[in-house]
Amino acid sequence: MNPFKIKKGLGRGLSSLIGDNEVIKSQNKLSISSIVRNKYQPRKIFDKESLDELTTSIKERGIIQPIIVRKTDSKDKFEIVAGERRWLAAQNAGLHEVPTVVIDADNLKSLEFAIVENVQRSDLNPVEEAEGYKRLIDEFNYDQEKISKFIGKSRAHVSNCLRLLTLPNEVIELINDGYLSQGHAKILVGLDNSYTLAKKIIDKKFSVRQAENLVRFFKKTKKIKLIVKDPNLKDLEDSIKNKIGIRVFIQNKKNNSGKVTFEYKDLGQLNRLTEVIKNNY
Repeated sequence: MNPFKIKKGLGRGLSSLIGDNEVIKSQNKLSISSIVRNKYQPRKIFDKESLDELTTSIKERGIIQPIIVRKTDSKDKFEIVAGERRWLAAQNAGLHEVPTVVIDADNLKSLEFAIVENVQRSDLNPVEEAEGYKRLIDEFNYDQEKISKFIGKSRAHVSNCLRLLTLPNEVIELINDGYLSQGHAKILVGLDNSYTLAKKIIDKKFSVRQAENLVRFFKKTKKIKLIVKDPNLKDLEDSIKNKIGIRVFIQNKKNNSGKVTFEYKDLGQLNRLTEVIKNNY
């Protein structure tokens, strides 16, 4: 019997990743000291308050859901595939043994498990989620479409997550620390002043819509480089104006092609200009 069909709390994604023939031992208790962390665990930050609540629950009711582990190269050690948070809380609760399910899983399966468990429970912050997806791409040749189908989220969601990794480290730290949501952060992608804007969003406690308006305002008011006209062209414009009394503008491109524009204020000036051209050409 597959224990994952009984333990609904593990989520449908975990169930679909394990077949009956892949479970080596079910409901086997292992000593906490024989279990090591998952090197593919995308989650780096564990909320202390939430971990304390789980510790209290384990002290009162024990561990309801087993920790999923796999064998390591070391004979007496097992690596966590899913359930690191429960393992940490069990240590805090003073337990010496924990219920486990030992499965046969390669590195890819181990990473898939860790991502499914955390993402489907919304336990990862946006950067951790993006780093998990990037690892699937870099190390296991996934593309965004495959990740989307595997994780059960839209391709746009996967793409937006991955784009967060292009933000400066200072902004990424703000996301990791919980000051910026994914909705706020994705607005800042590609902006030179993203950290400055991020600080302003946080200080003013802007909503996502207010943050969008702020970014839109800064884009509109971004300083435009002033183009300094060649002084020789400026002298030529002034010389023509002084001779015919009409303003003239000369635009010259790098290949020395361009256009000459005359600006007349009334029909009298237009007639004067046409007379000059007719009489001289």
